[in-house]
Amino acid sequence: MNVKQIIASKINVAAQQVQAVLDLFEEGATVPFIARYRKEKTGGLDEVQITEIRQLHKEWETIEKRRAYILETIEEQGKLTPSL
Repeated sequence: MNVKQIIASKINVAAQQVQAVLDLFEEGATVPFIARYRKEKTGGLDEVQITEIRQLHKEWETIEKRRAYILETIEEQGKLTPSL
């Protein structure tokens, strides 16, 4: 499962809706703008759902950055093994 599917399952929406919201955020759209003027793209998601998608995606990115940093640090120390 990818991040969009995980987010979709957590808030009970379609993965396509999550993708649409994330695409709109990348274009610089705000939560109120998306909720009011892009209902056709998001399948009618409300502000609460859109905010939750943004928050869950930010949390995922934070975790992934941390994971990459930890793996890099372990590898620099020469202690990264296949079991890790």
